[in-house]
Amino acid sequence: MNKYMGFFELKALNVPSVPWDTFTSDTVLDKELLWTIRVATAAGNDLNLPRAVGVDSEEAQARGMELLREYGEKGIVIYYPYFIAEKSGVLDINSQRLVIEAVDKDLWNLVTYGRKDVTVIVPADGGTQMTGDGRFLTPDEISELMRYGAVIRGRFRGEISGGTSVLAEWSYAYNTDIRRKPVGQRYLVFYELRGLSVL
Repeated sequence: MNKYMGFFELKALNVPSVPWDTFTSDTVLDKELLWTIRVATAAGNDLNLPRAVGVDSEEAQARGMELLREYGEKGIVIYYPYFIAEKSGVLDINSQRLVIEAVDKDLWNLVTYGRKDVTVIVPADGGTQMTGDGRFLTPDEISELMRYGAVIRGRFRGEISGGTSVLAEWSYAYNTDIRRKPVGQRYLVFYELRGLSVL
């Protein structure tokens, strides 16, 4: 499963996911919000694809049109309201265990800079191992992430039993206004789902 399929799977699963929509030449974006524009290709390498994150509606519209011209025939261009992450991480789900990795603020801190505040390992046979700051995630947050990990594991049971590991990227986040100030209640959101073959 690549990002393209992952976007559709997240939308279909009963997990909280970004309210994305397909960008078209007719898309009109709310000027009071910041936006994220992303690309997902139907085939081929889908890592490090271009995107615009946290940009105003004018820039998002221009970037969306540019990406639509370049990638429209090879996949989809999607958009959704920008959010600010309080905590982020990945769920790494395979047949042996669930691993929750978490970092302060944006996922970029984990995947680009290698920072990690806590790792929680939940073997399939029970028990929990934790390394790092044991207070970084609350027990309720761990339970919530484990619950959605079980939903994802159930949906991809066949692939996982065949040796695939499924990665789900998540954040506890806030919506944001045009000045990048958090607004509203904090919420959990999943925004990427993909499978990795285990060698």
